[in-house]
Amino acid sequence: MSEEAPRILLEYGAWPAHRLLDCGRGRKLEQFGDVRLIRAEPKAWWRPRLDARAWAAAHAEFGEDGRWKRLRDDTPERWTLGYEGLTLEARLTNGSKHVGVFPEQEPHWRWIRERLAAKAGGAPASVLNLFGYTGVATLTAAKAGAQVTHVDASKPALAWARENQRLSGMGEAPVRWLLDDAFKFVSREIRRSRRYDVVLLDPPSFGRGPRGEVWKVENQIADLMDLLRKLVDPDSGALALTLYNLEAAPLMLHNLTRDVFPRGALEVGELVLGGGSTPSLPLSLFARWAGPEA
Repeated sequence: MSEEAPRILLEYGAWPAHRLLDCGRGRKLEQFGDVRLIRAEPKAWWRPRLDARAWAAAHAEFGEDGRWKRLRDDTPERWTLGYEGLTLEARLTNGSKHVGVFPEQEPHWRWIRERLAAKAGGAPASVLNLFGYTGVATLTAAKAGAQVTHVDASKPALAWARENQRLSGMGEAPVRWLLDDAFKFVSREIRRSRRYDVVLLDPPSFGRGPRGEVWKVENQIADLMDLLRKLVDPDSGALALTLYNLEAAPLMLHNLTRDVFPRGALEVGELVLGGGSTPSLPLSLFARWAGPEA
């Protein structure tokens, strides 16, 4: 008898500091705080809904040459955004269309807070954030009382995350910031017999470690997940995986995660922005697993 087909969920980001204003023809128009930006978006195949005037009001646009083009004199290079007591720095950095936060990840930040709240009252939960980038999930977990290990292979990303920690007034928060390759770090933690209550991983499609280690998600994610089963308690642990590959699908993440964690609750779907008068824009796939006692 075949396994019951999984439900595919749509999780909408709901963060007051960010709005998806419009999207279409391979671009998206967003507002981060008071700053309106245009960025490429390969998943936006349809026509935009707003007229050209709305798009012309943007502060800056990320161009095909990999540089930000300032469209208004009042365009800041850096500004801050608030999230649940955190202060996060957004930046326009040539060479990257990303500004330091991924607002579609907001449902995961909520999931972290809710899961840690359920564990309150005992020893602090231990959280591992692999591919942690600028630290929003890390600081969310730390603010909720967890002891967090944050791993990233990028020195600039780690410095940015530490700056977010400083801006948020969390200098004493129990966070280990580590510049490391995910595979090597996880392998060492297994040898040390470490265990984590919650593991978060948001791997890039392609990347390099601090010593040039090559990462290709389609070739290595299954092996990494297999290692992570040794770091997470199969009964009381939890794990959240996000993936931005255009070629992937939620069912693939379901099969991958269920293969590693055959017991417990598993939900899969897509992280989405927009809705209502704005087209719903799917941006990331996700799988969230929790053991039967979690």
